[in-house]
Amino acid sequence: MHENDISQILNTWPYEQGKLNARLIEAPDGRQLIQIRIELGVIQMEMAGRPDGVLQDGYSTLLALFEDRGAWGGIDPEMCRRLREEGVQRSHRSAALFALGKWGAVIQDCDQNLALFNLCRDNAQEEIDREALEQFRASVIAMRARAGAEWAVEEGEPSKGVEAVNRGLNELKETLGEGWESSNEVQLLLGMKEALVPQLPPSERADLKERLLAAISAENYELAAILRDELRLLRD
Repeated sequence: MHENDISQILNTWPYEQGKLNARLIEAPDGRQLIQIRIELGVIQMEMAGRPDGVLQDGYSTLLALFEDRGAWGGIDPEMCRRLREEGVQRSHRSAALFALGKWGAVIQDCDQNLALFNLCRDNAQEEIDREALEQFRASVIAMRARAGAEWAVEEGEPSKGVEAVNRGLNELKETLGEGWESSNEVQLLLGMKEALVPQLPPSERADLKERLLAAISAENYELAAILRDELRLLRD
């Protein structure tokens, strides 16, 4: 078989429609790589830095370059395009990492993409580039919250999972504004929360009741409503 022919890889790792087919492999130098099986082949990504592994003027990512050098004078449209491409690569990797259950790496990629969104929003020279990535902010926030919750459950700490979901919901409320409750991302996190709250131990349930009384006494009715919902889920 010719060294450039990947038929053996494709034949031993069949494509499964409707599923994100991802796996980790080890490179000859020992570093881990991510592979995604697509219908017509395989996508391979680095675990660290840019998924394509291409250095950016000596930096591991364009984001790292701007974080070090700053964005004096603003970011021109061509550089914004390159930043968006880097963000797309990172989104593909975070989806693969989520499928593989690599929760810490998912959170790291989401944090970096949100930082990239902020960079473009705050420094792009053109308005269209300042707004281009905002449509994806909610989905990245939700993925980060889901990864945090999954990680907590895996570690046997459902209360921390609920906290991760609540943080995500608060961020989504701030990001989406009026009508935020109807977004797909919010509904996804609420469904996750409904599954998590009944797993809380009795001590956590007692703590919720105490926090509810304290919130009512302090006239923090928004927090009280959240805690009341959590107690309702426990009873259900």
